[in-house]
Amino acid sequence: MGFDFLNPIDENVKSEIKNFSGQTLSGIVSFYNDIDEDEIEGFDIAIVCVAEARNSLYEQKSDFCFNDIRKALYKLFIGNWKTSILDLGDIQPGAETSDTEYALKSLVSELLKKNIVPIILGGSQDLTFAQYRAYDGIKYMVNLSTVDHKFDLGNSDMPMNGQSYVGKMIVDEPYNMFNYANLGYQTFLSPQEEIDLMDKLFFDALRLGVLKNDLKRAEPVLRDSDLLSIDVTSIKTSELGEASHFMPNGFSTFEFCALSRYAGMSEKLTSFGLYEIQSIMKSENFVNLIAQTLWYFFEGFNLRLTENISEANNNITKYSVPISDEILVFFKSEKSNRWWMEIPSAKDVDNNLNKASLLACDKKDYIDACNSVVPERWLNAKYKNLL
Repeated sequence: MGFDFLNPIDENVKSEIKNFSGQTLSGIVSFYNDIDEDEIEGFDIAIVCVAEARNSLYEQKSDFCFNDIRKALYKLFIGNWKTSILDLGDIQPGAETSDTEYALKSLVSELLKKNIVPIILGGSQDLTFAQYRAYDGIKYMVNLSTVDHKFDLGNSDMPMNGQSYVGKMIVDEPYNMFNYANLGYQTFLSPQEEIDLMDKLFFDALRLGVLKNDLKRAEPVLRDSDLLSIDVTSIKTSELGEASHFMPNGFSTFEFCALSRYAGMSEKLTSFGLYEIQSIMKSENFVNLIAQTLWYFFEGFNLRLTENISEANNNITKYSVPISDEILVFFKSEKSNRWWMEIPSAKDVDNNLNKASLLACDKKDYIDACNSVVPERWLNAKYKNLL
């Protein structure tokens, strides 16, 4: 049903793409209107563009340059990849924004059921709500991460927009969000009550300055994420050369692409959205940045590694660190150099026979524990398990 809302790509654009070198992404992408519907299940990634911006609070500075992005993307050369990509075309705005949201939710849900990772090129960031609701009935309790200069909690009593969709997720039934993590918030753009609410709900947040100092801190967060939503306006103004984009502090284009690569590498992450594209002035520089951001996601996707984290695995080393009346248990993969920490379950809750869960972390968390500092993400996860 979700595929009924798609508009195919213009034939002239498609013809131009097909004439690119076979060594480029054009050689591994297929277009929805060129295949039979029963062939869809064979793809790893599907791209859909959504031309909806009525709920954006940003000034619309350009049209939806999706075909320009497609041409820039598909002419990029590929590595030794085996990934198959399907371009589904576009979803046009419905009569109401709720119609567009329904179309996107239905489509993403269908793709998730087929084990295909959807990449959404939006529109306003409130479409993240449709991306999230697509998991209803498919996965209970999901982790959302956003790359954004604000939390977008907003006022859930008011109509939803691009800066209040997270608040809507928190209160909207069915309650299906276990964790929300923000990467890159800037304190002076964030109301204190929202910062306090993040703490109260044991959500994760990494300030822009923390990530500027060590971008690798984002990798464990993304490794534990089911869906990622990126607001492209979180890029620093000087990086884009766009004077009307008022973001003197923000991510560099290099950091932006690195975050996308981390997301691609996360074997848990099953959907990815790039939003507010129309809020940046269209330029060759910006179009190429979006294309390269997607390229890095593909590269990360081809580096995905599923590991069995257990003491029985010879590639896994277990570390036990006593702190006060707790013993923090860490696992390190000698194969990938990635780290995890064990989160105990509540004793009075039937959670897989009280089996402890694993939370992605990094070496700094282990070093902090060795110095008698309990990692904040460990505490947040533990308290959420006790709720």
